[in-house]
Amino acid sequence: MDHSHNSGSELPFWKSKIGIALIMLAVIGIFYVAREHFGHLSQALPYLILLLCPLMHMFGHNHGGHSHRNAADTPKDDNRK
Repeated sequence: MDHSHNSGSELPFWKSKIGIALIMLAVIGIFYVAREHFGHLSQALPYLILLLCPLMHMFGHNHGGHSHRNAADTPKDDNRK
């Protein structure tokens, strides 16, 4: 395996000073827009919650109870009857 890494200190964009500043400005802007339009958002809140249900169903099926292996991959216990 070849794990070649750059020896330089090149950071991803979101960890750079400019990236952090832009993310902070975006969060502040989203906060003020949400605060200004809270009346509109509160009217849409029930619909947004209903929209979350199918999204959570599609992306939230990672709770460990599902196994998608073939029956041949699982060991069989012949003593069980």
